[in-house]
Amino acid sequence: MTHPLRVRSFRLLFLSRTVSAVGDAVVPAALALAVLRATGSPGALALVLACATVPRLLLLPLGGVLADRFDARRVAIAADLVRCAAQLVVGVELLGDPGLTPIAVATAIGGAAGAFALPTAAPLVAATVTPAQRQPANALVGVTANASRLAGPALAGALIWAAGPGWAFLFDAASFAVSAALLAAVRIRHVPLPAPSLRTDLAHGWREVRARDWYWTSLVAHGVWNGAAAVLMTLGPAVAVHRLGGEGVWVLLLQAGAVGMLAGSLLAARVRPRRPVLLANLALAGYAAPLALLAVAAPAPLVIAAYGLALTALGYLNPVWETVVQHEFPPQVLARVTSYDWLVSLAATPLGYALAPVAARAFGDPAPLLTAGLLVLVACAGTAAVPGVRRLTLAPRDDLAAAAR
Repeated sequence: MTHPLRVRSFRLLFLSRTVSAVGDAVVPAALALAVLRATGSPGALALVLACATVPRLLLLPLGGVLADRFDARRVAIAADLVRCAAQLVVGVELLGDPGLTPIAVATAIGGAAGAFALPTAAPLVAATVTPAQRQPANALVGVTANASRLAGPALAGALIWAAGPGWAFLFDAASFAVSAALLAAVRIRHVPLPAPSLRTDLAHGWREVRARDWYWTSLVAHGVWNGAAAVLMTLGPAVAVHRLGGEGVWVLLLQAGAVGMLAGSLLAARVRPRRPVLLANLALAGYAAPLALLAVAAPAPLVIAAYGLALTALGYLNPVWETVVQHEFPPQVLARVTSYDWLVSLAATPLGYALAPVAARAFGDPAPLLTAGLLVLVACAGTAAVPGVRRLTLAPRDDLAAAAR
C-alpha cells in the first residue's frame, strides 16, 4: 500500500491541516489572556467564548449541506479565508486600544466560519486517498492536531511574551491564509447533489444518520462524554488546586492529557481492530476513572495517570471513528452526517459548563463529578448492547486495497 503522504493531493491537504492546526493551537491561551487584560472580567471571556461556540453549533447542519452540494474543497477555502479575516481583525484590535465588541463580533464570525469548515474534513480525506489509506491518513491528521495542542500553549506564551497577544492572532490569520492557498492546489472530484432544496438535503442527511443504529447511539455516547469533559474542565482546576496539591497538579494533568491524545493517534496509525466502534466506545468509558478519582480527591499521580490514559482512548477513537464513517457512508452525504456528528457530540458541552458550578454549589464538587463519571460509563459502555455496534466490522487493509483496485 502506498503511504498517504506519497499522494500529492493528500500531501497538500495534510500540510494545509498542519499549518491551520498550529495556528489554532496558539489561540485559546492568547484569547483568555487578551480578554482578561483588556477587561479584567471573567464574564467578558465567557461572552467571547459563547460568541465562538453558539454560531458554530447552530450553523453546523447548513455547513454540511454546503460541503456536500458545492464541493468540500471550495467550502473549506472560503471558511479559511473568512477565519483569516476574523483573526486579522482581532489581532489588529489587540495591537491598539482593544474593545470588547469588535473582538466578540469577529470571534462570532470566525465561529460561524468554523461551522462550514468542520464538515469538510472527512470528505476531503476520503476524496484524496484510497479506502485502504484512510486510517493511516486520518491518524496522520490526528497526530498533527494533537502535537499542535501539545506545543500550542508554549508557542502562545512565547508570542505573548515577545510581542503581545495580538501577534498570536495575526499568526493564526496567516496560518489560515497559507492553508487556503494549499487547499487551492488540491484536486478532487466532486459529484453535485441532485436534491432540490436545503430542507431536502438536511432531511436526507438525518435519515442517513437514523438508519444506522451504531452511528446515532455512538453520537449520543460521544455527546455525554463531551458533557462530562466540560464538568471536569469546570470543576477539576479547583479540586486540583485546593485538594490535590496546587496549580502545578492541574498543569501536569492537562499535559498528560495532551501526551495521551498524541499517543492515541499514533496508536491508531498501527492498530486496526476488527470491531472498531465497539472497542473505541468501550475505551471511552474509561473517562469515568479520572472523574471518580477527582471526586474522591485521590492522590495526584493516580489522577494524572488516569486522565492521560482516558485521553489516549480519545486520541485513538478520533482517527478510527473517522475511518469507519468514511467507509460506511456514501461520499455524497459524508459532510452532512459529519455535521450532525459534530452537532450532537458538542451540544452537551455548554450544558456541562453551565450545570457543573450550579450542582457543585448545591451538593459539593464530588456529586457532579461522580454523576458525570457514571453517565459516561453507562453511555459509552452501554453501546455494546446495540446490535449494530457489535456487528460492525472494518475489512482488513488488504481487502480494502483490493476493493480500491
